[in-house]
Amino acid sequence: MQLDMKWKIIPKRSDDLIEQLLINRGIKTKKEKEDFFHPKLKDFEQDLNISGIEKATKRILKAIDKNELIIVYGDYDVDGICASAILYKGLTSIGAKVLPYIPHREKEGYGLSEQGLQFAKDQGAAVVITVDNGIVAVNQAVFAKNLGLDLIITDHHVPGEKMPETYAIVHSTKMCGAAVAWCLIRGLVKKELVEELLQFVAIATVCDLIPLIGLGRAFVFEGLKVLNKTTNLGLLALAAEAGITIGGVRSFEIGYIIGPRLNAMGRVEHAIDSLRLLCTKDPSKAQKLVKLLSETNTTRQKMTMDALEQAKLLIDRQQSIHVLVSKDWSAGIIGLVAGKVCEEYYRPAIAISVGEEVSKGSARSIDGINIVEVIREHADILLDVGGHPGAAGFSILSKHIKIFKKRLEEYEIVLPEENRVLEIDALVDSKKLTKSLIAQIQKFEPFGFGNKRPVLATEKMRISDLKTVGNGKHLKFKTDNIESIAFGMGDLANVLQAGQLIDVAYNLELDTYNGFEKIQLKVKDIKLAS
Repeated sequence: MQLDMKWKIIPKRSDDLIEQLLINRGIKTKKEKEDFFHPKLKDFEQDLNISGIEKATKRILKAIDKNELIIVYGDYDVDGICASAILYKGLTSIGAKVLPYIPHREKEGYGLSEQGLQFAKDQGAAVVITVDNGIVAVNQAVFAKNLGLDLIITDHHVPGEKMPETYAIVHSTKMCGAAVAWCLIRGLVKKELVEELLQFVAIATVCDLIPLIGLGRAFVFEGLKVLNKTTNLGLLALAAEAGITIGGVRSFEIGYIIGPRLNAMGRVEHAIDSLRLLCTKDPSKAQKLVKLLSETNTTRQKMTMDALEQAKLLIDRQQSIHVLVSKDWSAGIIGLVAGKVCEEYYRPAIAISVGEEVSKGSARSIDGINIVEVIREHADILLDVGGHPGAAGFSILSKHIKIFKKRLEEYEIVLPEENRVLEIDALVDSKKLTKSLIAQIQKFEPFGFGNKRPVLATEKMRISDLKTVGNGKHLKFKTDNIESIAFGMGDLANVLQAGQLIDVAYNLELDTYNGFEKIQLKVKDIKLAS
C-alpha cells in the first residue's frame, strides 16, 4: 500500500508545462533544447574515438590476413550479449574467423576466467577480444599471455588500481559495453552495417541503465530509429512473440519486454542462446529460440516470485539491513530478489544463494547507503566483491555466511526517514490533461535512467468506479472521469471510497488498448485531499 510517500514538488519556474519540464532537466538554451530533442552521435565524435582502437584494429586485420581464429569473449547480461552480437556480426562481415564465447553464470561467474581462456587456446585461437568485461582481469591477462593469446579488452566498467597487461585496451566509462564494441568495429565495416548495429547499442544502453542524456541519449535515439524498421530475424520473432509492434518500440518496450527475455537465458540456463537469436539467419531457428527465451523468462519469473515469497518469511523488520539466505535460490535470480525486497521494505537487502563450498550474494540498496562499501568492510571473509553504491555482488565461502550475516545485521547505519521521496515535476490542473499534452511529453522520449518519465500531480480529483484487477493486486478507478491504474495498490480499495477527493501523482499516458485511444493516469501515489 502507498499513501506513505513524501512529495517533493519542484518549484514552479514557468507557466508553460513543457518549458517547466525542460528547466527541471537543466535544459534552458536553444542549443540545449535542440541537442535534447534531436541528439546526434556525430556531436560526440571525441567520445567515440576511444584510445586503443587503432592498435586493436591492426591486430584484427592481421588475424584476418593470416586466417587466425578470433574469440569474442562476452558476458551473460543484455549488454554483454548485444556487444558480442555487434563484434560477431561486424567481424564476420569482413571475413574474420570468429567464435563467440559466453561464460556460464553459475559454473564460471562473471568475466574472463582461466577456464574460458583455456577453451580459446584449445580451439586454436590467436586473439581474444573481450566485450563488457576484462578491465579488472589482471591475473587472467597474465594467464592469457602465458598461453600465447593476444588479448584485446573492450569494456566500460570502472578499472581497479592496476590495469591488465594486454595487447590493447579499448575502454570508456561514458557508454555501455556494446557501445564500446561498436566504436571498435565501426571503422572496419560497411556504413550500412555500422547503422544496423546501433539497434543493439540502443537495447544494451537502456538495459544497462546508462543515463539517457548526452551520449547515451544519442545512442538510444538513433538506435531506436533502426530498431523500429529492423530486419533482424531474431528481434522480429521476439517482437511477434511478445506482442510488440515494430515501429512503436520505445525505451519502455526495451527495458520491460525485450531486455528481460534476453536476460532470462543467462539467469536460468546459458546466455549463448540469446546471442544465437540475435545472430541467426534462419527464420525457423529464430522461432525455436524465441520460444525457448519466452519459456525461460516465464520460468525465471516463477523462480523469482517463489524465492521472493520465501524471502519475505525470513525478514525481521527490526533489522536495518536484510540478509536473506537460502539453498533453494538460483544465483541467477538473487539480484532480482534483493531488488524487490529493497524496494518493498525500503532497506538495503542482500540475498545469498548457498552452494556446497562457495556461495553467491547479491545486494541492492537505497539512496544514501553505499552498499558495496558496506560489504567491502568484511573483505576478510569474502572471496571477491564488486559493484557500486546501489548494487553489489560477491562470493563467500559457505562456512562464513553465518558470521557475515551476524556482522551485517549488527552493522550500524543511519537509515533515511521512513517516507520515500517522490519527486513531482509539476502540479497540473485536470482540465489540462489532454492528448495534445501527451504528444508533447512523448517528445521527451527516450525515457529511462537520467531522463525519467515526468511525474505530474493533480490535487482534489474526485474518485469513482473503484475496482481491483489482477487478483486484487492492482486498483482501477476514474479520477475526474479520467481512467486511472494503480499497480500494486489493490489494498487501497479498502481505504478509498467513491466520491472522495484525492491528490494523485502519476505518469500521463495514452492507453491504446484494443485500438482505442484514451488518456490514462499511471498512478505513482495517492493522498487523501486535505
